[in-house]
Amino acid sequence: MKVFVIGIAGGVGRRLAKALIAQGHQANGPVRRPEQIAALAQDGVPSFQGDFLAMSTEEIAQAMSGSDAIVFTAGAGGKGGMAATTAIDGAGPGKLARAAGQAGIKRFVLVSVFPEAWRERHMNESFEHYMAQKKRAEIDLVNSDLDWVILRPSALTNEPGTGLVDLGLAQIHNEIARDDVAATIVELLETPKIGRIILEVTGGGTAIGVAVDALARSAAKA
Repeated sequence: MKVFVIGIAGGVGRRLAKALIAQGHQANGPVRRPEQIAALAQDGVPSFQGDFLAMSTEEIAQAMSGSDAIVFTAGAGGKGGMAATTAIDGAGPGKLARAAGQAGIKRFVLVSVFPEAWRERHMNESFEHYMAQKKRAEIDLVNSDLDWVILRPSALTNEPGTGLVDLGLAQIHNEIARDDVAATIVELLETPKIGRIILEVTGGGTAIGVAVDALARSAAKA
């Protein structure tokens, strides 16, 4: 597969691109700063300079032309205030979905967030805004005619991946390594039977391939 990744320089995106390439696939995507291109190249990951927010829908469609699938794993990360969260986390996936339609690409994986993430911490207004924008992005994608998968990981860590997850329609919020989120996305991309579904994933006790295969079997029976 040729996969177009928005957020390719990020924590999940970089790991995803490396994992895809290791499996014999291709990965590419835009980054805002030249030094990010060099850093990704050291890991064998190609990228090109481009600001997703500044690019028009037509420019994005042209950049992703020829891709087999798209993954949106970008996020404002608390930088730039609520306006940046709205533009990236909220409006970004919808903009990418429209570009995908123009480019004739159907497969789309959106990395989202657990709805109950950190509720016990009574988070501030900016976090609540972030959650609302993530929900907006999910709705935009669900209402599209794309072959989408929305993946909601629990709290992300930089610990080495275990290759073990709990994956399904509803999970208990906990933690998951970014390595394991990336590996789960690869498996989902390689399993076309799984589509138009919202999944939650956290660290667990089931091998990623086994968990995805179980979902594929369930989808085949539906």
